[in-house]
Amino acid sequence: MNPEDFPTPDATVEAVAPETLKAQIDGGEDVTVLDARMSSEYDEWHIDAENVTSINVPYFEFLEDDIDADVLEQIPTDREVTVLCAKGGASEFVAGTLKDRGYDVVHLEDGMNGWARIYERVAVSEYEGAGDLYQYQRPSSGCLGYLLVDGDEAAVVDPLRAFTDRYLDDAADLSVELTYAFDTHIHADHISGVRDLDAEGVEGVIPAAAVDRGVTYADELTTAGDGDTFAVGEATVETVFTPGHTTGMTSYLLDESLLATGDGLFIESVARPDLEDGDEGAPDAARMLYESLQERVLSLPEDTLIGGAHFSDAAEPADDGTYTAQIGDLKERMDALSMDEDEFVELILSDMPPRPANYEDIIATNLGQNAVDDEEAFTLELGPNNCAASQESLAGD
Repeated sequence: MNPEDFPTPDATVEAVAPETLKAQIDGGEDVTVLDARMSSEYDEWHIDAENVTSINVPYFEFLEDDIDADVLEQIPTDREVTVLCAKGGASEFVAGTLKDRGYDVVHLEDGMNGWARIYERVAVSEYEGAGDLYQYQRPSSGCLGYLLVDGDEAAVVDPLRAFTDRYLDDAADLSVELTYAFDTHIHADHISGVRDLDAEGVEGVIPAAAVDRGVTYADELTTAGDGDTFAVGEATVETVFTPGHTTGMTSYLLDESLLATGDGLFIESVARPDLEDGDEGAPDAARMLYESLQERVLSLPEDTLIGGAHFSDAAEPADDGTYTAQIGDLKERMDALSMDEDEFVELILSDMPPRPANYEDIIATNLGQNAVDDEEAFTLELGPNNCAASQESLAGD
């Protein structure tokens, strides 16, 4: 049903902004969520945290005047319940129906679409290079990006198309010019913002090694080869070729302090190797990943920070709230990083999660082979990223 097709309940229900709900969760409040989407949508992705009680009852259960008692018994009467749906229409109806029956309810403004528009910028306090470094965090999908600022210049790594204006606004607020936009690889879970930023006068940079995958716009952007460097104020961005997750996977060493690894290495896992050439090519890609990690990443100084392009529910943030960790710490906590090659390959092929939703369409869009408008692009990338090799954390306590 479309939102306008839902009956209007007599009760007026307060709408809660997604940012407000996020603040409640981050603040440790106990939150109860009634997710009124279909079970298949709920199972694919939903709001989850240790202090969140999540209940899934599809909206159609509330369309009858006499709602089944078994449905109502699932909904607590001793606390506030936040009702949500995909876009906000069904949740307003369900919340109003429940309020008519005496429940303490609010509904999430714009639903999961609103949740997906939350994008936070957090300072990386352990960064020791020139200037300041920030990590962008999108809690709905676990996408991460980086903003390096020094002097009157800035660069963004792994920008999202949905937040093109945000990067430009942040640069303006910091009184700097956004000079570079870097992609680490051809992403399979979100639509890249590099081309859109390039169209706004920012120099877009993609890995030279990714061009052979069929990138249609390579001549319009700058291509970065292994060892290439870029200046951002007094800070240096160095290209480090780290294939494995994809054949073109490239990391960027930000002023010798943080390695933006894209989807090569995360703080809780390593990359999945099957999104470019499928199950058939996964074993060879896994061996390529092993070599990249051992020779290009783990060989860096142990106090070098690792910052991936994603985090999962299994990731534990650092004290500063960022999903970053020093190489030395990861070596201690993640056995996969000290395994021999055969053992490593066997491990990461053994427990891969489902592939990201719409990943083939997203890849085609990021290659420039598929044109979509902003709304289509936003819809394509809704859901979890699933770019790690494991469904659970590979990093011990």
